[in-house]
Amino acid sequence: MERKKYEAMLVLIVPQVIGLIVKNDGLDEVTAARLFYESRVYSLLEQEETKLWNLSPLTLFNMYDEEQKTGNITFPEG
Repeated sequence: MERKKYEAMLVLIVPQVIGLIVKNDGLDEVTAARLFYESRVYSLLEQEETKLWNLSPLTLFNMYDEEQKTGNITFPEG
């Protein structure tokens, strides 16, 4: 995928994941964003070759949530 298209995908996906963190964890947007940007899930999402950008924001949120609660990440089958 072209770098510009990939970056555009991130611009669409990341705010949705942060919104889910705010809604589900009761955090303010700044704290939710900081936690997500510091997560391993986000680090993997930044790497185009992982193809995590193909996943829905809800799936990414669930991966993030698992990481926060257990320290592990379960990758969806596919």
